[in-house]
Amino acid sequence: MKALVIAIDGPAASGKSTTAKLVARALGYLHIDTGAMYRAVTLKVLNHGVDPENEAAVIHVARSTTIELKPGPDGNIVLLDGDDVSAAIRQPDVTRHVSAVSSYQAVRDVMVMAQRRLAAHGGAVLEGRDIGTVVLPEADLKVYMIADVQSRARRRQRDLAAAGIETEAEALVDEIQERDRKDSTRSASPLRKADDAVEVDTSDLTIDEQVASIVTKAQEILKRRT
Repeated sequence: MKALVIAIDGPAASGKSTTAKLVARALGYLHIDTGAMYRAVTLKVLNHGVDPENEAAVIHVARSTTIELKPGPDGNIVLLDGDDVSAAIRQPDVTRHVSAVSSYQAVRDVMVMAQRRLAAHGGAVLEGRDIGTVVLPEADLKVYMIADVQSRARRRQRDLAAAGIETEAEALVDEIQERDRKDSTRSASPLRKADDAVEVDTSDLTIDEQVASIVTKAQEILKRRT
């Protein structure tokens, strides 16, 4: 029996990355952080002095970029043209510009092809903003994670603090709301919930509760198939 493909979508800081990583670990699946792939392209764009608003130049960078995801002790190791950029892609400057870079259809086309290849054999948990709607519309289980903006800002603040970056929660609220606006209104694969996705509100859930909810749903699907 082919292992499942699980799509986890949702807005920024809704808990997708940590939850997807732990769901994959619990099921013995591959975790594919698609957001990290777009962040890697954005990092290269910035490192090369390319204006993120210059669509043609950004597309050229994306098409000449190799991104690999490899399991590490604390999650995926992100390799950009062979270099480990796992920490660098989480810097605030990358966060500010990733929406612009990921809004270009040609950039998304490059990333979607790579993501589909990674998930082709099943046994994968992909998370992002358009997995269940565009990348893998036939995924076996689709989850749409949401949370109130204050909870999301606190999560982002903790993540940045762990990386040694101090940021005011109020500024993060504004940043997240602007990111939501851009992701939901872009012409290329806007953020939206798939019609058949299961919605999980993580505002008042612990990570363990989030993971258990999704693992249980996956196991129910596997049980029905046997």
